[in-house]
Amino acid sequence: MSVDELESLTGGSGVHVWLVLWKAAQAVEAYAKRSIEHLELCGSDFAVLEALLHKGPLPVNEIGRKVLLTSGSITVAVDRLETKGLVERRAHAADRRARIVHLTKEGRRLIKRAYAEHAADMERLAAASLTTAERKTLIRLLKKIGYEAAASSEHSDKESAA
Repeated sequence: MSVDELESLTGGSGVHVWLVLWKAAQAVEAYAKRSIEHLELCGSDFAVLEALLHKGPLPVNEIGRKVLLTSGSITVAVDRLETKGLVERRAHAADRRARIVHLTKEGRRLIKRAYAEHAADMERLAAASLTTAERKTLIRLLKKIGYEAAASSEHSDKESAA
């Protein structure tokens, strides 16, 4: 590796920022997965239950958008949760073609307890490593780079379509 290539991986270069962000995200994701592994739910199933807990009953496609799953993946996740008796699909009141996903009593009980434990685990991690001021700064900076990346991707997508 050349000196220029090595320097691009240190000192705050764009590549260095990306590598640090990626490695940190991987480590935090692994920590979060360990936090819920005792539930015998995968991360996407936990995310679906959490979305329903905090947003209320939702159509399958809307849940997919909220938890970043494709239409095929969200259907499989909802099927899995329905088989476990944690969610149920009900007909939409105004549109009989649409199905709305609801938590069952068992699903609500499970995710309320699990989310409280998970939130406490994530709080322990954040408190062990960051002050309140550092958290606010980190959130602001992550949003800043995320919005820029999203806007740039959207711009590139529009140019490709033209």
